[in-house]
Amino acid sequence: MNLPIEVGPSTDDQAARAAWLYYVGGLTQDQIATEMGVSRQRAQRLVSRAVAAGLIHVRLNHHLASCQELETALRERFHLVRCRVMPGLGPDRDPVRAIAPAAAAEMERVLREPTPLVVALGTGRAMRGMVEALGVIDAPQHRLVSLIGNIAPDGSASYFDVIMRLAEKVHAPHYPMPVPVISDTAEENLTFQSLGPVRKVRELARAADVTFVGVGQMSDDAPLLTDGFLKPAELSEVQRAGAVGEVAGRIFDAEGRYLDLAINQRLGGMHAPAPRPDRPVIGLAAGPSKVAAIAAALRSGILNGLITDEPTARSVLAT
Repeated sequence: MNLPIEVGPSTDDQAARAAWLYYVGGLTQDQIATEMGVSRQRAQRLVSRAVAAGLIHVRLNHHLASCQELETALRERFHLVRCRVMPGLGPDRDPVRAIAPAAAAEMERVLREPTPLVVALGTGRAMRGMVEALGVIDAPQHRLVSLIGNIAPDGSASYFDVIMRLAEKVHAPHYPMPVPVISDTAEENLTFQSLGPVRKVRELARAADVTFVGVGQMSDDAPLLTDGFLKPAELSEVQRAGAVGEVAGRIFDAEGRYLDLAINQRLGGMHAPAPRPDRPVIGLAAGPSKVAAIAAALRSGILNGLITDEPTARSVLAT
């Protein structure tokens, strides 16, 4: 009889174990070293590796006074119903990592509601970060619906579409928008929009009780460009029209007014629902490149909720 060859633990296995002992078990690095039979320096490196690789998510329970002050200022200035400001991670660090745990906590709060809700979703890096930071919750009473198409220009599934990932974690019925993010022609898009299943998804999205969206900038590093949905010439065209940001693919100017653009006729998604105090539209965004877009969306009332980091909040309030 051939027995399987035993394989030693991988570095990620060791890192995960070390992080578990440190964050959950409360062991010191010396104790972890003894428990795992490694040096103290090795134990320290393993814990650092686990955090850097996203193997463990840390949530800050203590609310910093400076962040609370910024939340209050944002709520009062922009009449927000939900607002969370998290400490920044410093320059040259991905701000999504700072806000993802807070966004996940806000999503978990919504999903734990016993009353059935319709939860509408945008896409993007911050939205994906939120879902990755989310714990597993059994929430079959809710319905998840996408605001934006889930098909990339090459026919593949859009990489930053989150509805499938979220549905897997929370075991809720989900309704993706079964159309391209952007069609080649307005006529093609009209054909997609006329389909029965698409009409039903759009109707459900319009009835959303709470909405979570990313906020995209329209500068030269615009997500719509880097993800292949806009060509450079098209981006230049909308920039000349005054574009500063987009929510669910819908482009707006510095005052938060949606622009009447030819490209709108090719977009497969829909505007985020109009926010109300009892139906929040919560934006997830942070970083210097996002400031103008966030400020515009808040000024015009496209959003009435925000999850961001401390440096971004200060910059938005300074606009």
